Amino acid sequence: MTDLDKLIAKDAIRDLAARYMRGQDRLDADLQMATFWPDSTTDYGIFVGSGPEFVRFAQELLTEHLANQHLIGQHLIEFDPDNADVAYGEVYFYAFHRIMADGVPSDMTICGRYIDRYERRDGEWRFAHRSEVNDWARMEPAADAFLQTDLADALFGRHDMQDRSYDRAWLKTA
Repeated sequence: MTDLDKLIAKDAIRDLAARYMRGQDRLDADLQMATFWPDSTTDYGIFVGSGPEFVRFAQELLTEHLANQHLIGQHLIEFDPDNADVAYGEVYFYAFHRIMADGVPSDMTICGRYIDRYERRDGEWRFAHRSEVNDWARMEPAADAFLQTDLADALFGRHDMQDRSYDRAWLKTA
């Protein structure tokens, strides 16, 4: 691969990781499903199976949450020296989940890394394997009630595909 080929591939792989996260946070199963090859594998510890099976599992689990926000950090991508259509990655993540715990709105934060194998088929990069390695987590009661009073007129995101980020007609004329 030339240096330019590597830069283009890395950009496509980083975009892949961003689409995966958006699919989770907006409960967009089709978007998230399109990040995995049909024959992909996953190992999240709490779930081991194919990529498509994981998407169904995650989408069902996350519908019970009140909100989610997944942030991705540094993303190391290395290409297989013997096959330009295979790359390996480590992506740091910070995952926020607003859940109900014993009837109380609570914030669960999980941070860790994804360990990935990417494959390019017919010019498209997708996950061939994805593992989640958790490095730390915490759970605490929600402490943002002031948003409903002091900042009641602020714009708020949604935990579904009704989020404003999907409204291109609005954004086009904003």
